[in-house]
Amino acid sequence: MKSATERGTLPRRLRKPETVVLFVVARQTFAIAAGAVQEIRSTDSLAGAATEIEQPLAPKVTHYFERGRQTYYVVNAATHFGLPVTRPTLVLILRQRRAAVLVDRIERMTEISSLHALPLAFTGDERRWYRCLAYVDDAVIPVVDPGGFLTAAEIEALDSARQSAEAQRELEGAVPS
Repeated sequence: MKSATERGTLPRRLRKPETVVLFVVARQTFAIAAGAVQEIRSTDSLAGAATEIEQPLAPKVTHYFERGRQTYYVVNAATHFGLPVTRPTLVLILRQRRAAVLVDRIERMTEISSLHALPLAFTGDERRWYRCLAYVDDAVIPVVDPGGFLTAAEIEALDSARQSAEAQRELEGAVPS
């Protein structure tokens, strides 16, 4: 029988590979589990469906859209990660999350077989944003945590702002001119 220490030293390549989507924001490459992405769409396809929203607690979100009975908040990944703001062309609609993420482009899908814990140098928000690191094509790529794009408090504030804006629009529509 092997001890816990011996079992923990198994080569990383023996672990089940994970399929990820490599995406780019402001010339930085990130990975996200393919299973966390419900759909990838062009930003043009959301142009008519997205509604503006303003919430100082979540400046990375400027739009939302309804899909079925669910409201999705559109997170600008460049603002979220503190990168230079770009002109994103794609939106990743996340599965089992109320977030859709604006990205510049999709590089490709790939399988990664070794995941590495975040170094202690990753602190604060970075610990919430990233699950781990992966080594892909001679580069270290952060693997994002899909739940890290919007906190429960941010979603609550966005819901409140959206409901207030909708109520205001209804009042404006009801007032005779």
